[in-house]
Amino acid sequence: MKNSNKILLKVMVLFLVVFSCQDDDITFGEITAPSNIQVEVDIVGADADNPNGDGSGVVNFTASADNAISYQFVFNGSVSSAPAGMRTYSFSNLGLNTYSLTVVAFGTGGASSSKIIEVEVLSTYEPPADLITMLTSDSSRTWRIKSEQGGHFGLGAIGGDINGFFSAPPEDKAGVGMYDDRYIFNIDGTFTHITDNTNDDPDVDISGTVFGRENLIDELNGSGSGSPNGADIENYPYDDYAAQWFLTGPGGVETLNLTGIGFLGYYIGGDHTYKIDVRSANEMTVRSTDGNGEFDWGFILIAD
Repeated sequence: MKNSNKILLKVMVLFLVVFSCQDDDITFGEITAPSNIQVEVDIVGADADNPNGDGSGVVNFTASADNAISYQFVFNGSVSSAPAGMRTYSFSNLGLNTYSLTVVAFGTGGASSSKIIEVEVLSTYEPPADLITMLTSDSSRTWRIKSEQGGHFGLGAIGGDINGFFSAPPEDKAGVGMYDDRYIFNIDGTFTHITDNTNDDPDVDISGTVFGRENLIDELNGSGSGSPNGADIENYPYDDYAAQWFLTGPGGVETLNLTGIGFLGYYIGGDHTYKIDVRSANEMTVRSTDGNGEFDWGFILIAD
């Protein structure tokens, strides 16, 4: 009788194990890669007489694909999210140039497909000399966020009041990895971001931290995750880095462009372009649209 009970107990345990395993066998659904990627290219100002545009260098791209749920554009090493498949670029190399971009379409389960496209664009914009002087002192100039002034960091609707949703009071973001950053613009077009200027004396220490938007800041591929605070990521570990800068004037708006992952103040992804709203000899207010296409973010910078 004891043996019978032991056998029955073993059978019941085996049944529970099998049943539990079957319960954990979760179905994720079909994984489908997008296909038939199409990209509509709208070169601003293009017509029969000017097939390569009006000289502004601005091009609007609209991507579509079968079974796609989101998109990315990759240009010059910079990845830009475009959930609806729409992206605008300002190409600045003077003259008529051909540019190559990659469009990535994402389907279910993370499956993706890509397509390389080329566009020939005319750019005739030459930035004013006083803007270059302001930015570089005709050699090299260091800038910082003007943390002592209210509204030095703002959030608003795209194209609207840059402080419409949020306007930072003086020193509001102390200790999160923003105010100790320094941005160096050199006359040769190079840009250096010092992510912590407090640890470079007497010897240079390239380590530091930065401040940015959740998920978007992951584009930096840093060595750590930082500290979440709502939708912000504070003190995200990131070393000093170098990039390039150049100026464009889409629609007559002076615009500062940074290559790669170059950014100012708060990492928001996007196309890493900053429209200059206001400038003087030693100060400028800039805005940029985030990589989610949700908001414009504004920053006041002052020469250090």
